Amino acid sequence: MLTPYRYVRIAGFVALAAIALASSLDAQAVAVITVYDPWVRVASNGKSAEAFMEIMSSEGATIVRVETDVSAEVPMQRPGTKRAVTDSIALPPRTNVKLAPNDYRLTLPKLNRPLKLGDRVALNLIVEAPDGSRQTIPVNAEVRKRSAYDDHMHPLRPHTHTH
Repeated sequence: MLTPYRYVRIAGFVALAAIALASSLDAQAVAVITVYDPWVRVASNGKSAEAFMEIMSSEGATIVRVETDVSAEVPMQRPGTKRAVTDSIALPPRTNVKLAPNDYRLTLPKLNRPLKLGDRVALNLIVEAPDGSRQTIPVNAEVRKRSAYDDHMHPLRPHTHTH
């Protein structure tokens, strides 16, 4: 039979175990990185490309490097001029970060093989958490003329002549 004293003692142990479990879970929390609508646009000369997507981090993180097998380097570009390179792209907690034309974006300056519409480009985003731990996020981007969202909202109309 549980006496009031034993009941309080068991409740105390349960409370301590819950606190210990919660603190160990906090120490091991891993950001969930979600990538939406990844796509790649090839330059008109076919020798370079840019990659775009939307990214969200549950806990906050930073993209510190990007790798791909189609280009030896993948510089991260800031909004504005083509030569405005940045070392990282911040992913604030629960905030949608858009990599888009004329905004933050990834460049593939020297393609090592030709890319055509419909091809898939594998990208690895190296993401660093606030505690310094890193994870690799694989992204499979389609080569397109514009984003799937743009295609859905503003479909290309066939060119017609009226005389």
